[in-house]
Amino acid sequence: MSPVFSPTPGNHSQRRAIGQAVLFPSCPEDHGSTVRTGCGPAPAATGPSDSLTGCPTADCLPPFSAAHGAPRRDDGRTRGAAATLVGIARLAANSPPAETQRNSQERPDYFLLPVRSILNRCDSKRVPFEWTINPYRGCEFACKYCYARYTHEYMELDGGDFEKKIFVKKDAAPLLARDMHRYSYTSRSSGGRAPEHIAIGTATDPYQPAEREYGVTRACLEELAKREGLSVSVITKSNQIVRDIDLFKRIAERSDLSLNITITTLRSRLARLLEPRAPRPDLRLAAVRQLRDAGLAVGVSACPLIPGMTDHDGELESVAAAAKDAGALWFFSNVLFLMPSSAKQFLPFVREKFPKLAKQYEEWYSTNGYAPDEYRKKMSLRIAKIRETYGFVSRPWEDMTRKRNCSQLSLGWQPTAAENTQPHAK
Repeated sequence: MSPVFSPTPGNHSQRRAIGQAVLFPSCPEDHGSTVRTGCGPAPAATGPSDSLTGCPTADCLPPFSAAHGAPRRDDGRTRGAAATLVGIARLAANSPPAETQRNSQERPDYFLLPVRSILNRCDSKRVPFEWTINPYRGCEFACKYCYARYTHEYMELDGGDFEKKIFVKKDAAPLLARDMHRYSYTSRSSGGRAPEHIAIGTATDPYQPAEREYGVTRACLEELAKREGLSVSVITKSNQIVRDIDLFKRIAERSDLSLNITITTLRSRLARLLEPRAPRPDLRLAAVRQLRDAGLAVGVSACPLIPGMTDHDGELESVAAAAKDAGALWFFSNVLFLMPSSAKQFLPFVREKFPKLAKQYEEWYSTNGYAPDEYRKKMSLRIAKIRETYGFVSRPWEDMTRKRNCSQLSLGWQPTAAENTQPHAK
């Protein structure tokens, strides 16, 4: 049996809560002989650490004051023995290499990460969900702007290793079966009218290439399919999501399910620069169409909207038009947000590939994670107009998020124009 999996406990179906409000109706790879990635445990450095569970701060954005910009942590680290580490950093340092059939020279190193929980509580008021599931740590798609690079810092790894060292969470199905006793079918954010929401893929893409070999995402979906009355969403850049249409149908029959495909641009060359190893935009659009043909609720995320790159006149509108043509039910976007570890990767990329934009980016993002309020307000109004023009409906949890008054975030939540005028207190 694969070391990623353990036997799953029996059926744990739950009854749908009475009176529950329904949130919504109804790169090619090389394969060869098995090889080991890396020659020993994952490398590590000394410093602060996370908890053993892959704690909520690793799956949700950590709090900081927008008035003072994104905090810039000291990047000076010293190498040290794993024994000096604690929590998730120590687990990562001792994680054994995972077997893989991939023999490409460009493949990342895979490690098996033992965790105590797969369902992580997200207490941040900045996001519109209570729980997250991230089957992996790190993501091979290597998006230059990825906000989630900071999650590797909890393991005392540099954000630049986010796409180079992928950690596969072990025993996902039995852990999720056990974790679900903490789930509530009457969320406080909805005043008890709706179940708590589980967001899959907030800090790593659940359908990155690793999923073909390790199947952690599918193991989690199989466990969720045994239950009823849940509220679940998935977000991905990969057309591999269509593999699980059978499971999505089963989940949607008994719970509220929404699927989100991220498409930041239709220009394939630009997409390859920004998202080097993610599937082409046309493949993602084809996935939207296939999911809709299967009767599933699907929307398109154009997050993040990247100043000077994907915000040209008509460009965002063309993404929305293509999404509508593919059958997408909703569409959302918001302006690039840069965590410190992301800025460390993205700003040099801008200087190299888009030198004419370098000065603007330095002014906007060198000391602050957000673009200026005026620009974000303008883009918010533009997105609202696009949604109205193409007749997109509200997203499944939109009413719930308005009650939370969340601030702008680049993993899938679009504030209203009115909210964009308010201070972004955390």
